[in-house]
Amino acid sequence: MTETLLKPLKAGLIGAGIQASLTPAMHMREGAAQGLAYEYELIDLSQRGAGPEDLPQLLDEAERRGLCGLNITHPCKQLVMPFLDELSDEARDLGAVNTVVFQAGRRIGHNTDCWGFAESFRRGLPDAALSHAVQLGAGGAGVATAYAILSMGLTSLTVFDREMERAETLASSMSALFPQANIAAATDLASAMQAADGLIHATPTGMAKYPGLPLPADLIEARHWVAEVVYFPLETALLAEARQRGCSTLDGGGMAVFQAVGAFRLFTGREPDATRMLAHFNALTA
Repeated sequence: MTETLLKPLKAGLIGAGIQASLTPAMHMREGAAQGLAYEYELIDLSQRGAGPEDLPQLLDEAERRGLCGLNITHPCKQLVMPFLDELSDEARDLGAVNTVVFQAGRRIGHNTDCWGFAESFRRGLPDAALSHAVQLGAGGAGVATAYAILSMGLTSLTVFDREMERAETLASSMSALFPQANIAAATDLASAMQAADGLIHATPTGMAKYPGLPLPADLIEARHWVAEVVYFPLETALLAEARQRGCSTLDGGGMAVFQAVGAFRLFTGREPDATRMLAHFNALTA
């Protein structure tokens, strides 16, 4: 019996209303494929009657029970940061953590969301023009997608959000990190789409609870690429409309899988098989 099997790995996910999450299945299936005794649990604030204010106790409890790490999701990605000892460069730049590794008595915060989107984009839209993109949404997902696409060399990004102040904050923070790029918050979506190569959608619109399109359909043209972050459902109204109009598209599944790939690597120290994890995700969502 290997040392890994003698000492089972345990990880978990902290968030609110996470019972439908596919993250445990993806992690444990990949662990089993690699011969690991790997358990992954949900720490659902809603189920426990807890809130973000309980994070210190939940982190202590997870550490005490020997978990190797935790994934962090809404509404805790920013609130968890004061309780960590160290941050990766990405987590510090984004001001958000989605993965905490417990290592030698220290809590190290990472953000694999940005890498997850970038890797999905590279694989799914390899020939996408990166001169000018429009992004809808400046919340947690929008920070990660903006950082990712700018890291890939995008030269101009126009950000839209229902809360103008939030769009301006994102544009300002990204401008400081990517001074070579032209990044701005705006209100004239029609003009921006006319000038753009593509669209990044980073709002909840398209989920079952928020049906519909996030922008007028006639602003989408065949020359645009369209990248989605929503993955429940994989085929959102936006993607269906974009495909009908002849656009190259990217669904939100890749970002969900590749952030899990990054977290698996951090938790286990093993290199995951990304293709296998993607195939498993596709089977779970078929």
